[in-house]
Amino acid sequence: MPGTPSQVLTQQTNTMLDKARYIVVEGPVGAGKTSLARRLADFLPDATPMFERPQENPFLTRFYQNTDRWALPAQLSFLFQRLDQIAALSGEGENKLIVADFLLERDPIFARLNLSPEEFALYEKIHAATTPASPPVPDLVIYLQAPTSALIERIRKRSIESERRITESYLERVARHYADFFFKYEAAPLFVVDAAVLNPVDNDADFKLLIERLEQMRGQREFFGYAE
Repeated sequence: MPGTPSQVLTQQTNTMLDKARYIVVEGPVGAGKTSLARRLADFLPDATPMFERPQENPFLTRFYQNTDRWALPAQLSFLFQRLDQIAALSGEGENKLIVADFLLERDPIFARLNLSPEEFALYEKIHAATTPASPPVPDLVIYLQAPTSALIERIRKRSIESERRITESYLERVARHYADFFFKYEAAPLFVVDAAVLNPVDNDADFKLLIERLEQMRGQREFFGYAE
């Protein structure tokens, strides 16, 4: 038996984007996560952006110049920056809409990728001692998936000084670690975007399609691409 008109309207408008109060856009370097998170924050009413601030990491440029020497301080600098942002998020009002360009879980991905076994063991101890036992969990994660060729092309195109020394082999390892992580990810609804063929950042039609698909999302894990 159908509901009243007001009930039907509520059912139609209670979409994933309506319900989500903490949205995270993630993906490897060059996938466009910050640009898409910014566009989503501009699109969604009263959204507050929470973006990573690589320009405030004093070790990042040196890390790309000498990975072995600067990996640990660069990683710890990012860890404490993200913890500060997550702590601020925990103090926000329950109804405030947050759009972020990072998961706290991203930090161990890069730590495992960049640190020596001895450094990673030390990092794990610091991470365990500083990370909250129950950090805020996103209501929706958008994962931008792209092959290494697309990532390196976009990095070269945007010409950020600190990224000039990123190699294709390093990006391939980053993309593989991300794919492994999100293959097992179950903490929040996951919307996987084929960022090799879709460009919701620069293409208005693709962004409109993205919003429509997010509004239609019902499952715990969905894939968005042209070839479906």
